[in-house]
Amino acid sequence: MEGFSWGNYINSNSFIAAPVTCFKHAPMGTCWGDISENVRVEVPNTDCSLPTKVFWIAGIVKLAGYNALLRYEGFENDSGLDFWCNICGSDIHPVGWCAASGKPLVPPRTIQHKYTNWKAFLVKRLTGAKTLPPDFSQKVSESMQYPFKPCMRVEVVDKRHLCRTRVAVVESVIGGRLRLVYEESEDRTDDFWCHMHSPLIHHIGWSRSIGHRFKRSDITKKQDGHFDTPPHLFAKVKEVDQSGEWFKEGMKLEAIDPLNLSTICVATIRKVLADGFLMIGIDGSEAADGSDWFCYHATSPSIFPVGFCEINMIELTPPRGYTKLPFKWFDYLRETGSIAAPVKLFNKDVPNHGFRVGMKLEAVDLMEPRLICVATVTRIIHRLLRIHFDGWEEEYDQWVDCESPDLYPVGWCQLTGYQLQPPASQSSRESQSGSSKQKKKAKSQQYKGHKKKRKMPFGKKPVSLSSLPMTGGVRRSFSGGEELTPPPYRTLPAQTAPEAFPPPRTSREFNPSLKTVTTLQLKEELIDGEDYNFLQGASDQESNGSANFYIKQEP
Repeated sequence: MEGFSWGNYINSNSFIAAPVTCFKHAPMGTCWGDISENVRVEVPNTDCSLPTKVFWIAGIVKLAGYNALLRYEGFENDSGLDFWCNICGSDIHPVGWCAASGKPLVPPRTIQHKYTNWKAFLVKRLTGAKTLPPDFSQKVSESMQYPFKPCMRVEVVDKRHLCRTRVAVVESVIGGRLRLVYEESEDRTDDFWCHMHSPLIHHIGWSRSIGHRFKRSDITKKQDGHFDTPPHLFAKVKEVDQSGEWFKEGMKLEAIDPLNLSTICVATIRKVLADGFLMIGIDGSEAADGSDWFCYHATSPSIFPVGFCEINMIELTPPRGYTKLPFKWFDYLRETGSIAAPVKLFNKDVPNHGFRVGMKLEAVDLMEPRLICVATVTRIIHRLLRIHFDGWEEEYDQWVDCESPDLYPVGWCQLTGYQLQPPASQSSRESQSGSSKQKKKAKSQQYKGHKKKRKMPFGKKPVSLSSLPMTGGVRRSFSGGEELTPPPYRTLPAQTAPEAFPPPRTSREFNPSLKTVTTLQLKEELIDGEDYNFLQGASDQESNGSANFYIKQEP
């Protein structure tokens, strides 16, 4: 992704990014507080020729996920030295950190002669301003601690036969995302990526407990060092009452196709399992042996009652080979002698998620789940989001839930050290399509989301977390060992160094309410004895309520 910058991409197109509070599973997602524009921070001063690292105060001009566009104090309306950085980075500190750490504050050389009394200037500018909570860096560190560890064993969907699970072992953990290697893989290349909160992974013994198909491992005993993941670490599903009216085999519904996440299809309940789990088949596309049935929980946001697409003006994909078009549910139910699953059994909860059409984010490409790409929210239907991968055709879009652990704020890859796939350029796509016309990939048994094979941008070097080959067809090859560290602050040509002075000293009082107040006391003759206040952003902010999703009519 050489050359791609979220900051430049957002600035040049006036894009808006989804706020961190939309992603409860991401670092700081539940404790982001009211960090917003005009919050002040202490950052390295790159407009300085001193041989040592010095700092200056900057204010947030714009927020884009974890990324903030900062402007040094004293530049007023001059954006010439504005710069983007990750607000959770190790070089971003609340005002007062320099005083506590003995670091000097040095004004940028561009404006060093603008004021004769910089301390008085700072007092005037910062009185009443907000800054980060004093424990912000600690909260960032705590929110990036993950309970899953390498060598833990789990049950995960078999990517070649969706109807069953297999045992896999956690190979690595990056930002809560797990690289799982199937236990029987001798060369450890048969892997699967997912988030630790994914509904695709479960504790050892889960399949047997609910009646789900399971592929027994040829390995008769655990390998040295491997151990079963404690059950309490997995995402909990909502308890349901199956004793009354409930789903039955043969009932019809609408469901997101796990092999083509851009479509919602006509589907059938093929088997009812315990604890509210259902085996779903896509009408017209099922394998004779049911090997592509997929397990959804009854409360899953990926299944819908008959008529959902029509009511919400979404194109419903009819069964393959069905010729009586346009598709009408009433006729289809009569022809197949089927009944629709009752509307009241479906999940109707819609959280106040905060997403808006046009917002940018980083999203997993579920066709190849080790890849995370630049993406955009293009439609919102209650809690359902249509995710578009920037630079690619709409046929590669995917429907995901607003609380999916496969969505992340802008800057997540940089924060966690994961590789981000940049948008594909139009010229590169046209160049490749002009030189070789590839046929669309047919639906396969391998769980990678989309049916269609996406082309690799012509002339661009593929990037990846590993050089291990993937089984099956993929749109990108894997190579390169790029460094995954965030880019350094830019450096400027050397110039006469300005005079450094000690930063203002602060004394903090912690208020247990949502607001934290910092009192600034500047040790200088002209203002000795006066107190100045900083207002700090709230360190905790929970979900802002919920709403109800409804179906207008019984189909």
